[in-house]
Amino acid sequence: MTNSEPTASRQLILVTGPARSGKSEWAETLAAGLGKQVIYVATGRVDEADLEWLRRLEQHQNRRPVDWTTLEVPIELSAVVLAGKPSDCLLIDSLGTWTANLLEQEAAVWAITQQDLLASLKSTVADVIFVGEETGWGVVPAYPAGRLFRDRLGTLVRHIGAIANTVYLATGGYALNLSALGRPLPPLKN
Repeated sequence: MTNSEPTASRQLILVTGPARSGKSEWAETLAAGLGKQVIYVATGRVDEADLEWLRRLEQHQNRRPVDWTTLEVPIELSAVVLAGKPSDCLLIDSLGTWTANLLEQEAAVWAITQQDLLASLKSTVADVIFVGEETGWGVVPAYPAGRLFRDRLGTLVRHIGAIANTVYLATGGYALNLSALGRPLPPLKN
């Protein structure tokens, strides 16, 4: 365990990495290996007019075992985390989509939303696996909304990583256990 926040009886795992890196597949592999009832928490909204998005959703759905439950939760993530049972593994895919869904929140409201999610992770009795995108490895976005998204997601991923039992980086066809290879950074100051 990298931090004293999660209890030894449950797992909090973060899988992060760039686009198309295998984050979701690795998270699914981890969830299947825990031997619990997997509840796939999809944070994306279905847009029937966006055929490319629908193909991506179908690809994800076809990869998952039929006995997994799927919940579509674009906003109320904290409530789902708190409702988890000890026999559950919540696989939440993804933090980036969830952050984008809430991008219009004022800074003070976002701070509360983020703190509510972090508090729910400290209280839940379910195993939780997050998929979180790494967006800050490229050019600084040219538009304010892009910079806001990148900064909010980056900070959220760092906060979750700080309390996770294990953090993986998926890239180049590999999943690296950052918790075993690296050293934790000092806590973020709010």
